[in-house]
Amino acid sequence: MKRLFFATCFLCSTLCLQAQDKAAILQHNASFEGAESHLPTYKVIYQLDSNQPDVVKKAFRNIRNLLGDPRLIGKLNVELITFSGGTEVMLKTSPYHDELVDLIERGVQVAQCTNSLQERKLQKEDIYPFIAFVPSGNGELVIRGAEGWVIIKP
Repeated sequence: MKRLFFATCFLCSTLCLQAQDKAAILQHNASFEGAESHLPTYKVIYQLDSNQPDVVKKAFRNIRNLLGDPRLIGKLNVELITFSGGTEVMLKTSPYHDELVDLIERGVQVAQCTNSLQERKLQKEDIYPFIAFVPSGNGELVIRGAEGWVIIKP
C-alpha cells in the first residue's frame, strides 16, 4: 500500500511539474520579440515572376513591411527583379506605376530582365522609363545569392 501511495505521489508531482514546465515554455514563447539585427547591412532580392494581382500586391506589401521593420531601418539593401510573367508589372500600360515609384523612392532598386522582353517581343521603350535592366533575371538571382543576398519569392 505504501508503494502505491508513493507511486501516486510521484505521479502527481511529475504531472504538476510538467504543467509548470508547459506554462513556462508557453510564457517563454510569448515573450519572444524576434531576432536582433547585429549586422551593419542586410541584402535581399525579391523575385517577381508572376503577373497575378494577388502575387504582385503581396510582393509590394512584403517589401514595404520589410522597409518599415524598425530593426532594419537604415541597414537594408533591397532589389526587386522581374522576369517571366512579372514583366507585365513593368509595362507602361500596367496599373503599378505609383507602387513602383514609391518603392524606388524608398531606396529599392527595381530591374527588369531583358531576356523576358525578347521572349515577349517587347522593347525597353514599352517599360516604365524609371526601370533598370539586367541581362537575365535568373542570372541576377544567382549572382546575388552567391554574394550572400537573401532571395525571397512572394
